[in-house]
Amino acid sequence: MADNKLRCVVVLRIESSGSTVIAKYDHAAQYETHGGTGSSSLYGDRDKDFADAIQDAVSKDPPGVGGSGFGGFKVVQSDIHQLVYGTNESGICVAVITGLRYPSRIAIKMLQELYTHFIDRFGGDAAMAPTNSLTKKSKELLSGQCKKFEDPSNVDKAQRVLGQVDAVKGQMQDNIAGMLKNTEKAETLAEKSDQLNEQANVFKKKAVDLKKQMKWKNLKMTLILVGVVVGLILIIVLPMILKK
Repeated sequence: MADNKLRCVVVLRIESSGSTVIAKYDHAAQYETHGGTGSSSLYGDRDKDFADAIQDAVSKDPPGVGGSGFGGFKVVQSDIHQLVYGTNESGICVAVITGLRYPSRIAIKMLQELYTHFIDRFGGDAAMAPTNSLTKKSKELLSGQCKKFEDPSNVDKAQRVLGQVDAVKGQMQDNIAGMLKNTEKAETLAEKSDQLNEQANVFKKKAVDLKKQMKWKNLKMTLILVGVVVGLILIIVLPMILKK
């Protein structure tokens, strides 16, 4: 999955015969179980670490050099990562691998600042340094730059504003989702209320019908009782009248 995390920073020396990694720092080791980058074709297989992947990519597509100083930046992207690198006229190349969502302009800003500090401290050794010979000496510098640029919003006002906009946007989306959910609940309550009203009307109608039925039943019982009483009276009185 694409993210905006820093993975690895590497300093190389590009020569006609190839490239040499003279310093590296694997920042991804803090939050990933291995230094490899998965199955992405840009960064090699799992048995390769980030530094090897960077060296392969730079060797295949060296950065251009535009005049004096540090420049000729290139940005190469895979499905989840991006590689940003540049070089000076002497072939000292600084490269960084980041998540695909890490802003490339911030990565370039990091490389420019890192290059300046690295040359100030190790420029005299960089031209002839063997493979990884400056890794230990430059670890504090490389790790410090990674920590500084770990969160793009900490070093770039525009990115900070974009982050705030995204936060507000996310909050608004949550609020809208909450409102829609409340609306759905209100509609559900209204439907249940209508159902209860309908059931109450049905119950009321049935109660009226039952009352009418009971009233008619009581009337029939009364008539029957009256008939029985009259019949008994006639049975008792009529023979007495006839004897007289």
